[in-house]
Amino acid sequence: MSYIYLKKEKKSSRAKRKRILIFLFLFTGLTFFGFAFLPIINFQIAYSTQLKQIMDPLSVKSSNQFGSLLGEVSTDYTQLSNWFVNDKSVPEQLVSNSQSTYYLSIPKLNIKDAVVTLGSMDLKKSLIQYPQTALPGQLGNTVVFGHSVLPQFFSPKNYLTIFSTLYKLKQGDEIVLNYDRMEYKYVVEEMFEIKPTNLSVLEQRFDDKTLTLITCSPPGTYLRRLIIKAKLSL
Repeated sequence: MSYIYLKKEKKSSRAKRKRILIFLFLFTGLTFFGFAFLPIINFQIAYSTQLKQIMDPLSVKSSNQFGSLLGEVSTDYTQLSNWFVNDKSVPEQLVSNSQSTYYLSIPKLNIKDAVVTLGSMDLKKSLIQYPQTALPGQLGNTVVFGHSVLPQFFSPKNYLTIFSTLYKLKQGDEIVLNYDRMEYKYVVEEMFEIKPTNLSVLEQRFDDKTLTLITCSPPGTYLRRLIIKAKLSL
């Protein structure tokens, strides 16, 4: 009887350890799911529903240039050139000018003097101005791209995360550009989302001085583009 009792105790101990392991795996999985996906779900409920959804592409040609929904996940979107799938028209230098950088600040998001580069494609190193768009303070549309990840990783000093909380801006918030020893203050006028196939936000109109900030949306995904439109404050 003593031998049988010990054997049952051994089996019971193994079953208990197995249940503990299953519980740990389940807990780890749920924790990971919550950490990775709850911020995206929260964005969809709390913010995305408040944004205008502009879904119509500018043209068939534009759609072909961009590809579908930002391409494959394996694509390196820290390189600006990859945001424009099959687009061979993106020039090597964004703007031909002796000054290659200027600075962007968004007081509400604690972003101060972030570097904007006019001759690069690498979003890991700086924000990037889109090719052949207006320089700060000039008539036209100054278009600046920035990378974003899940909001909990946001750091105003890290260019991989710098635009992760851009969706928190509201009408009337201020964006400051320091270019060529001049300070230009822009005021946010509207925010909306578009498909990656819509190039209308890159258009140049020379009857006003505007600024467009662009990042991926929801933060940490490549499904849509978040657009922040601002106008130079007089």
